[in-house]
Formats: sequence, structure tokens, C-alpha cells
Amino acid sequence: MFKPRLFLDTSALFAGIWSAEGGARMLLKLGEADAVQLMVSSQVLHEIEEVIRRKAPQFLSTLAVLIDRSRINIALASPEPLVEQCKLWVSHSGDARILADAWHNATEYLVTLDKVHFLDVTVLSSQLPFPIGTPGDCLTWYRGKLRGLQDIE
Repeated sequence: MFKPRLFLDTSALFAGIWSAEGGARMLLKLGEADAVQLMVSSQVLHEIEEVIRRKAPQFLSTLAVLIDRSRINIALASPEPLVEQCKLWVSHSGDARILADAWHNATEYLVTLDKVHFLDVTVLSSQLPFPIGTPGDCLTWYRGKLRGLQDIE
């Protein structure tokens, strides 16, 4: 059974909580259906709690429920040498750590809405063993993988 490991950064997780529709929420639903394995780092959890407390405190309980229902796993922290390597490509140290944590945990896709530190950093696609994209991009990638598996059968 194909069950890819998808790493959500803070922006993607926030989008899934903020809107009941859209690609990010669909990824959370796929996690709930046990069709994908969703991952976040402890840093993402810390950041998302801060963001929600500041911007939308009424969603704190929604955050807890969606994390539980979506079966989100907490990624292992990456070793410092990998974080330092990621800092060569990602200028923001927090995002470099998120990238390193995704890499260290053998993610198959890093989901983000962060254009400045991830999506518009062209060097990343040639350096990483996994793609980076928006929730919509990830869903397209996932559908393509499922179609490929059907063609094999």
C-alpha cells in the first residue's frame, strides 16, 4: 500500500486549520483516512501554537483535534550538521531546521506555502531527495503516484 510521508511546515498546517476547504485541509483528511503519513517537527508545533494564539485563538481546540484526527507524527530532530548544510540554501534558520528535519525523517514531500524561504528557492530542487510544493502541488503529485501504481497493476 502506497502511503507517502508528507512533512507539513507551519504555513501548510495553519492553512489546513484555518480553512475547512482547500488543499491543506484535504491533506489533513488524507491523514485521517490513513492514506498518507503526516509529519511535523516540534518546531512546527511550537510555531503553529504561537501563530494561532496570536491570530486566531478560537482555533486552539481545532488545532488539537485536527492533529489528533489527522494522525500527525512528530518528526525526530535532525543532527546539527544537517541543519548547517540546510542553512547554505535557506537563509532563515528556523526554516533551515524544518528542512533538515524533513530530510532527516525521510519525507517524500515537503508541503509549504512559504515562497520566500522554500518555494522560490530554485537551488533546493537540485539538492534534495524530495520535492517541495504547495498543498495543491502535493495533491497533484500524490494523484500522479497513485495513477502510476494503478498502471503497474
